[in-house]
Amino acid sequence: MTWMVLGAAAFVFTAAGTLLYRAFALRSGILANPNFRTLHDRPKPRGGGIVFSCVFLALVAILGWAGSLDAATTRAIGLGGAVATVFGFVDDAVHINAFAKLATQGALAAWALVCFGAKPLFDLPWIPAPVELGVSWFALVWLMNAYNFMDGVDGMAASGAVFICAAAMAALLLARGDAVLTLALGLLALCCLGFLVFNWPPASIFMGDSGSLFLGYCFGALMVRTISGEEVTLWTWLVILGYFGGDTTTTTLTRICVTRKWYGAHRSHAYQNLARIWSDHRKVTVGVILYHALWLMPLTVLSVLVPAVGPLAAALALGPVVLWTLRYGPRLSSA
Repeated sequence: MTWMVLGAAAFVFTAAGTLLYRAFALRSGILANPNFRTLHDRPKPRGGGIVFSCVFLALVAILGWAGSLDAATTRAIGLGGAVATVFGFVDDAVHINAFAKLATQGALAAWALVCFGAKPLFDLPWIPAPVELGVSWFALVWLMNAYNFMDGVDGMAASGAVFICAAAMAALLLARGDAVLTLALGLLALCCLGFLVFNWPPASIFMGDSGSLFLGYCFGALMVRTISGEEVTLWTWLVILGYFGGDTTTTTLTRICVTRKWYGAHRSHAYQNLARIWSDHRKVTVGVILYHALWLMPLTVLSVLVPAVGPLAAALALGPVVLWTLRYGPRLSSA
């Protein structure tokens, strides 16, 4: 009954808070204005992610105070998530330079690793431990950027978060992992659903960095938590994050090859190109949801039930996304 009450509170408080924040953002001028890299034609309130982030952080604090959630996870999500949310919201409101963003992401990645014993995400006997830890740190920084990059079409980042939570819950359940962490992921999914009510295409509000940085950090921290605790493998996480990771990594590598200033702002992701060509955000978002549900979810279950096929499951999760991005991503934009 307690968890049902918390779940209802997660959804209701997020939905009501988003409605109130949208009015506040309009009055305060916290808007995403159309420019060369956007896909909307009029100003929209931004920074709405601060609502679901704060609601979830409050729930984490309650679980930690009650002793239900372990101290390390409470510190990692509570403190790190709060920093990500506040920093992201400041960026939504006044825009922060790229160096400060990278420095903050680096500090957050280090904090997530330290909270869970500074263990790397993988262990290979021929690679020195400091190198493994450095690569793990870089992967977490990249994940935060990857989630930010995928917030370019209505409903994409929020619906993706719901799937990631659901898939991680399935993995933990099948692996008989931490029950409280599993339920906490359910609360995060409900928070994102409460926001998705207003972010579903055509969106009336954008989550901004206060939401995308928070989600990228949280998923990275949860990945460290479950891998270090030997509950969910890295291969399974590569499946769960298959679309987001595959799209952003392939897009970036392709831009390095075909664009001189590959590091600059752009809108050449495959999903952005198709949303522009089709003039329809909903079709793209629904397509990605179906990919998550019909392809990545079964592969997630397979990778947990048959650990030996984890590498194959990860390849099958990433392969279609890589091909899709090569076909409709930066090369299409530069054609």
